[in-house]
Amino acid sequence: MLYEIEKVKSYENEPKRRWFFDHEIDLTVWFDENDRIIGFQLCYDKPENPHALTWWEKSGYHHHEVDDGEKDGTLSPKGIPILLADGIFEKDRIANLFYEKSRDMDPEIVKFVYDRLVKHSTSGETI
Repeated sequence: MLYEIEKVKSYENEPKRRWFFDHEIDLTVWFDENDRIIGFQLCYDKPENPHALTWWEKSGYHHHEVDDGEKDGTLSPKGIPILLADGIFEKDRIANLFYEKSRDMDPEIVKFVYDRLVKHSTSGETI
């Protein structure tokens, strides 16, 4: 189940955000000054094959593979995680996983995110 991380660090000039955590998925939601959702990022399939679907009110959807910075087979220190372009988004699987994990969350946030997961992309579509 997703549970909220209560003390989320805020950054100057960044909208207010809330962070929800589970061992398989994470959700970050950004709000404007009127507490209206203006963006979210859903990270899923962690830790084995992490991906991130980001939605912003002004720019729409962005889908990425997460390179966690691990150096396979080397003794180098771990690098900084980065997002790499990755177009395939399994809408139905991810929407169902999110819905299953979000039962204890604020229903308005769940509805908002779930609606955008199922409404604006097609399974297997590059977004």
